[in-house]
Amino acid sequence: MLNIILMGPPGAGKGTQATRIVDAFHIPHISTGDMFREAISQGTPLGLKAKAIIERGDLVPDDVTIGLVRERLSRPDCANGYLLDGFPRTLVQAEALKQMGPEIDREVSMVVDIVVDDSELVRRISGRRVCSKCGASYHVQDMKPQKEGICDRCGTELIQRKDDNEASLQIRLENYYKQTAPLQDFYKKEGVYHGFDGKVDAQTLFEEICSLLEANK
Repeated sequence: MLNIILMGPPGAGKGTQATRIVDAFHIPHISTGDMFREAISQGTPLGLKAKAIIERGDLVPDDVTIGLVRERLSRPDCANGYLLDGFPRTLVQAEALKQMGPEIDREVSMVVDIVVDDSELVRRISGRRVCSKCGASYHVQDMKPQKEGICDRCGTELIQRKDDNEASLQIRLENYYKQTAPLQDFYKKEGVYHGFDGKVDAQTLFEEICSLLEANK
């Protein structure tokens, strides 16, 4: 069973790979980022709280995120596998996921980590544009839409997220290396960690990941 965690720093290309993986293997994409963005757009109390934290470049508190993920993984569509994107971010979250796995029959079977250096991340993040309606992602250099500033999928205007700038990225990377990078050691000890060079093109990376997933289905 493919119960997958997708890891990597902001700008590593997790969103692109997540979309391809879930389409190829027919498993749900569980993105905490999408969950929080939906709450923010709806103006819920949790969404407003998360908005202030995210715009500072900080991470949402563990207790809020853990409860959200447990509820989502418990749904029937995750019974045959899932892809977690954006969780866990800390050792506390990883331990919580390890504990809840047997309780809800959703133990992690594989961790895919996309590794990219900081200078490349800055270039990618500063040029990223997203659709304000459907969430599709583009880049001003690497993945241009057919019509400048307009989403190919739904025709909605593309925007630059407030936290997609170098200053916010530096804060996010500091948080990432301090809190999330130790997860590499955690999952290596669990025997489920697999690192991939994220500097290769998206198609090559996808093919490399697929080879691993096919061998472990």
